[in-house]
Amino acid sequence: MSTKRLYLLILLLIVGCQKAGISAGGPALPANKTEVKAELSKQLKIYESTLLEGKIEQIRIDAATEMLFSEDPLAREILLSALRQSENSAARMAVCKVLIQARPEQKRIQKKGDFIQPLLEILPTKITSEAKLAAEGLLIFEYEQISEPLEKVVTSPKLPVNTRLNAIYALKLQPYKQAVIRLLKLVNDPEKQVAEAAEKALNSLGITVGLDAEIRTVNILQSQNTDEFLRDRLIWLEGQMHKLKGELDLWEERYLSALDEVYSGRKDDVAKAEFLSKHLHNLEVTVRLWALDKVYQDRVSSTPNPQLPATLESILVNLISDPERNVRLKTAKLLALMVELNSAPRLLEQLTIEQYDEVRIELFVALGRACQYAFSANPGVKVLPEVRKQLLEWAEKYLVEQDPIKAQKGADVIKKVLEQGGLAPMEVDKYLGLLQARYKQEKGETDGMLRGELLTAMAGLCAQRSVCRAESSKLFESLFQQALNDETDLVRDAAVNGLIYIDKTKALNILRGFINDSNPIVRKKIIELASEVGSQEDLVWLSGKIGSSAEGESEPAWQAMLEIFKRSDADVLNEWITKFDSPSTKAKLSVEQLISFLEIAEGKAIRENKLNMLKDIREKLAGLYKKTGAFEQAAKYFGILQVDAKNVEERDKVLAELLDAYLRWPNVEAATKLVDNCLLEKDLDPNHAMVLAIDDYLSKPPAGVDPNEVLKALTTINPSRKRPKWLMQVKLWISRLR
Repeated sequence: MSTKRLYLLILLLIVGCQKAGISAGGPALPANKTEVKAELSKQLKIYESTLLEGKIEQIRIDAATEMLFSEDPLAREILLSALRQSENSAARMAVCKVLIQARPEQKRIQKKGDFIQPLLEILPTKITSEAKLAAEGLLIFEYEQISEPLEKVVTSPKLPVNTRLNAIYALKLQPYKQAVIRLLKLVNDPEKQVAEAAEKALNSLGITVGLDAEIRTVNILQSQNTDEFLRDRLIWLEGQMHKLKGELDLWEERYLSALDEVYSGRKDDVAKAEFLSKHLHNLEVTVRLWALDKVYQDRVSSTPNPQLPATLESILVNLISDPERNVRLKTAKLLALMVELNSAPRLLEQLTIEQYDEVRIELFVALGRACQYAFSANPGVKVLPEVRKQLLEWAEKYLVEQDPIKAQKGADVIKKVLEQGGLAPMEVDKYLGLLQARYKQEKGETDGMLRGELLTAMAGLCAQRSVCRAESSKLFESLFQQALNDETDLVRDAAVNGLIYIDKTKALNILRGFINDSNPIVRKKIIELASEVGSQEDLVWLSGKIGSSAEGESEPAWQAMLEIFKRSDADVLNEWITKFDSPSTKAKLSVEQLISFLEIAEGKAIRENKLNMLKDIREKLAGLYKKTGAFEQAAKYFGILQVDAKNVEERDKVLAELLDAYLRWPNVEAATKLVDNCLLEKDLDPNHAMVLAIDDYLSKPPAGVDPNEVLKALTTINPSRKRPKWLMQVKLWISRLR
């Protein structure tokens, strides 16, 4: 039963009870069929009273509707009588509207022809709205049924002009060529107002008049059959509609653009909120939608305006029950973001009565998020436990739906509510069981998207933030393990998440068998898990992903190895130093990656006093830093190595490397001091490693460097002892550079 009909019946019962004088003890049952018939007569009388005296238009229309389709002939007599009551405009128009509504619904009307004359009798009225409704009411008849009386009205010179003009309006509405022909003949009517009205009506139908054009048009129309006429009329009307829609869209676009400019021009946040508040109340749907868009844009921007939610809270919450479906839809989506607003009660109220599926789903989602926010220790928003209870009942309905979107939304809301806590253990077990059952129901389906969404919700309930984590983990763990072999990527992804949430170490033991899963997201998560809890045994398969062609895996795998190296002892790292020296592995690693590994290894060697390993690491680091142009760091390590040199030959070789690093750093002062210290010990001949290093630098200086600056610094060295070989070498450099 429709809401309108139910409302009307309630009203009838109330009025009927009042008129019957029902006692406090309640009504007596009818003794026989005669009494039942009397009750029906009273009901009809109440309909009549409502139609003629009702204060609310919709109730009058509802009463007229009940009588129009009643089997009782007296009901039709009441409607016919109402149409003739010129002093009761409200009742007349209500009956006309019911007749108009009956046409597209194609409902059968008993003795429909009885309404022709009463509708025609309304045309003489001076109340334009009545006459127009009567003209529209005549559309329920074929033109042949009304042509004779209607044309008599429109052509009679004895009738008032106003009556004839109303009849012309009725003719214009008729989708028949005979009506158009009659209008064409009226163009030459002696009464000027009638002729002008006929011409105007024809123009509105796309028919040109003047210069005998109406005669040609009549001939054309008479040569057409009904189907051809209707086809041409339809084509013209569609063209007019398209044209008008284009014009409307253009002006709407201009108006909204102007609103944008005005809104953007308001720099004060309070002023912007007031501007939106005004337009959220606008009667035009387009304007209300524009204002909602602005609130949405502000909410998703990087710097939302804090004034908007506070100022617009009551308006936005009220728009949940806006008469326009698109406004309700957009409001629901917006409130799903603005969870800080106290919207849960109104969302639930509208959800209960909402007629459109699309809107109902968004209301449900918004209510779920509002409850999640309220029950996650947010003192600013309070939601009654009863609201949460009804939300879960809705979630259960959606969860068992065959529609995958509804089922997914239901599962997601159940997750949001359960993870916040506050439910009895039996309730928690109930909804966890519902999720499990719905998931198992989907296991045989080819399309695994819903299966993946359901498993995602189940995995979320196993996360640390979930109050029912222990119960969920116990119930769902085996499902997660089974799902690792599912063909759907989303299912395997959710299964990996679930196992990781339950126990990371245990999860890695299971997931090592899936490191080459076809889903890159799954592979990446296993790599990340190895980074957190992986051990020495994971280094081998991780190293296999270094330099991999799979996008986005090489660097995460290397970072995971570094994290494992940090947790390993020096012996493990020493083994990998050797492995990284092999040509096949070395080619995969960049210099920077090797440096990051060796820095970790250096720390381990120092802490565990692995001196040989430490020396090897520092030699490698010194060479790598020099290779990358990090000469300051290279100098640091060459400085350490020269102290630990075992013999003079090794020491001289390291000192030469140190000198070269100083020169290329550049740190000319340190280079000069190093040479000076060496000259204290002995003279430097042309074949000495340090002389060769200087000679190489001066021969091939770095780009943009003047070697004369270095040579100038070297000439300032004044050996305290005789060093002829060195002095001769300096003279040779000076001569060469000149």
